[in-house]
Amino acid sequence: MGMMGKVKELQDKMQQAQGQLQHITATGEAGGGLVKATANGHRTLVKLEIDPSLLTPEDREMLPDLVVAAVNKALETAGEMAKSELQRQTSGLLPNLPGLDLSNFGG
Repeated sequence: MGMMGKVKELQDKMQQAQGQLQHITATGEAGGGLVKATANGHRTLVKLEIDPSLLTPEDREMLPDLVVAAVNKALETAGEMAKSELQRQTSGLLPNLPGLDLSNFGG
């Protein structure tokens, strides 16, 4: 296959993989599971769960920190899963180019 054919095939595979990223989800937890955040492969927050026991005046200052921690964990894991999926989908199509970073492709 010629170079242009490889490029077209790669573009098709990347577009296909990009479409699949919405189905990849990762959940991050904080506070022993009292706060759970779920993100998809596009690194978009899709769900946030907060245990009702944290909705008290005493926990008011701690709650934002727990939400941030859970969201960051979910986004990081979703990003790693998306990168793995993109690499799997394009396996054999991309040469091993130093510096080629697909980590932001799903964003």
